[in-house]
Amino acid sequence: MNYEVAIKNIRNELKDYIVSHNIKSLVMGISGGIDSCLCAALAKPVCDELGIMLIGRSLPISTNAQDEIDRAKLTGKVFCHNFEEVSLLRYFNELTYINPDYSNSNLQTLDNEGELKNYLIRNGNIKARLRMIYLYNLASCHKGMVLSTDNYTELMLGFWTLHGDVGDYGMIQNLWKSEVYDMAEWIVDNELKFIDEQTAISSTIDALATDGLGVTNRGDLGQILPEWEGSSRDGYQEVDRILQVWENHFTLESNQKTLIALAYENNPVVLRHLNTGFKRANPVNIPRAVILYGTSVK
Repeated sequence: MNYEVAIKNIRNELKDYIVSHNIKSLVMGISGGIDSCLCAALAKPVCDELGIMLIGRSLPISTNAQDEIDRAKLTGKVFCHNFEEVSLLRYFNELTYINPDYSNSNLQTLDNEGELKNYLIRNGNIKARLRMIYLYNLASCHKGMVLSTDNYTELMLGFWTLHGDVGDYGMIQNLWKSEVYDMAEWIVDNELKFIDEQTAISSTIDALATDGLGVTNRGDLGQILPEWEGSSRDGYQEVDRILQVWENHFTLESNQKTLIALAYENNPVVLRHLNTGFKRANPVNIPRAVILYGTSVK
């Protein structure tokens, strides 16, 4: 990929969209990870040119590590025109106490691994949805638009929370995670002149990739590729390789397709992709023909 051209195209598209829709600000969550940091670096020059605010918020709740929070602060400081850290812990606690058997004080009731994992995932979903509620309200206050920070790898893996992560406009939604790393590195090497800006992005490139939701203490790859022991960047390169092989194998001749399917059918990355197809098909709507006639018109 020619990253100089790709970055120019992303910014031109964003600028045209803002102007044509009369958007007065951009709002985004700043997590301390590479995706939101890259999106902030992509969006700031556009906001500068158009004279609108890039509004960033770090929204730690309870499971964000301090280094992650520190990276979010640095990203917000150097790339956002308006940045704050806002805790949503009080609202999260109120929601998690709906069922007292699953409050933080009763974790001992979760007596098997599957039940504990389900508890952590549900709590993670609450956190993600609370953050999006906050960001959309903020965007409404400032006549703005919420930027999405998801990438194509996350889409393929269902590695996001329904109704909790996807914003209004995705600059990097169709980039593989490995391309996100490479694009961020290109910006550091070729665009940024100030040390704090370079540090903000470089620190996210080197960091443990994590959704900050507390499902595992091993970061994203602890959920996606459990046996991985290297860096997050290298791990995502392997994840992308597997997904690309799987995506492309459908175009092969039948015997080659069968060999690939047999080789990868129990791979945790492929299994996660297959098991999260319901997210990519959400929402499910009954076709009008079925409602009216009980069957689809062919």
